[in-house]
Amino acid sequence: MTGFYIHWPFCAAKCPYCDFNVHLRENIDQQQMLDTYIKEMEYVFARYKTPVSSVFFGGGTPSLMSPQTVGAIIDKIQALWGFKNDIEITLEANPNSSEAQKFADFKQAGINRVSIGVQSFNNERLKFLGRIHDGDAALKAVSSAAEIFDKFSFDLIYATPKQSLDEWKTELKQALQFAKGHMSLYQLTIEKGTKFYLSEARGDFVMPDEDTGADFYEVTQEIMSASGMPAYEVSNYAANEDHQSAHNLNYWRYGDYIGIGPGAHGRLTVNGNKIATRVHRAPDIWQQRIAEQGHAYEQWESLNDETQTHEKLMMGLRLVEGMKLPETIARTKIDTLCDEGFLLKDGELVKPTRKGLACHNAVVGYLLGGSNIHAAA
Repeated sequence: MTGFYIHWPFCAAKCPYCDFNVHLRENIDQQQMLDTYIKEMEYVFARYKTPVSSVFFGGGTPSLMSPQTVGAIIDKIQALWGFKNDIEITLEANPNSSEAQKFADFKQAGINRVSIGVQSFNNERLKFLGRIHDGDAALKAVSSAAEIFDKFSFDLIYATPKQSLDEWKTELKQALQFAKGHMSLYQLTIEKGTKFYLSEARGDFVMPDEDTGADFYEVTQEIMSASGMPAYEVSNYAANEDHQSAHNLNYWRYGDYIGIGPGAHGRLTVNGNKIATRVHRAPDIWQQRIAEQGHAYEQWESLNDETQTHEKLMMGLRLVEGMKLPETIARTKIDTLCDEGFLLKDGELVKPTRKGLACHNAVVGYLLGGSNIHAAA
């Protein structure tokens, strides 16, 4: 399995919680962007030729791309690498009417799944989150996606300041009426370098404490399981395997994926070695370097065994299906986590319980050398 990630770095506005590589720009030369993507693809193809099993346009806001640009990128990937049967091709989109109106054209261009950044259907919460759409626009976008695509997903953010458990229960149950097999539900986190990081430091708002956050997570698991759309990953929920995100599953299973576009990361297996790749973040420098030397990679290097073990655990233990743990992990630590209810054994696999998913970082930290799971959890 090889995924293909295209990073579109531009947004109409930057959300106060976002720490992704995004840039605000009104006038974008789509042809120049396309030409640069194509040249970057040709550089990668000369070094990695495994057929592609999924494509994901992320950002940024890739629904700001023209359908023609999207279609040309898809065609170029297929011409170079070839596609495996039943390939999933996802595009992230915002609910703004101008972007949702392009859904049919995106489908014509080759997109067969969209992931919509709804975040909330509540206008007051949307305003707090700095979103530039309202609840009506979100509903219209979700309805449009349901009519046009066999598969789509949308995101919601919860455990926000002043949000009660009852408010979240009501919003989540209402949102489930519009879902079509997949939802992504994220607790709000405050990241360094964001507007929210400064706002919280000033005391503009107070985030829910850890116990309240745990209550939010538990309520979410109960409602989603009862709805027939249980978690298959820490923050992702699907009605069945067919609706799970194939691209993200490959990522969590530590499969290979190509990353192009400003700031994109990748993981490739070349001559038996796991290679980490990272592209320069600034769009203008990215374009300039590719024009001059064919690529803008700042990292293209082999990962040592220790780093690979860390990454495998961080990814694999996010999944309900679990993973086969590396032999280097102490069996006594696995036994302790099983005895404490964080993990369970299923043949050769070790699977996180609901408790383990809620404390994912603590579980991984303990397996990698932490001395006390309870201190971390």
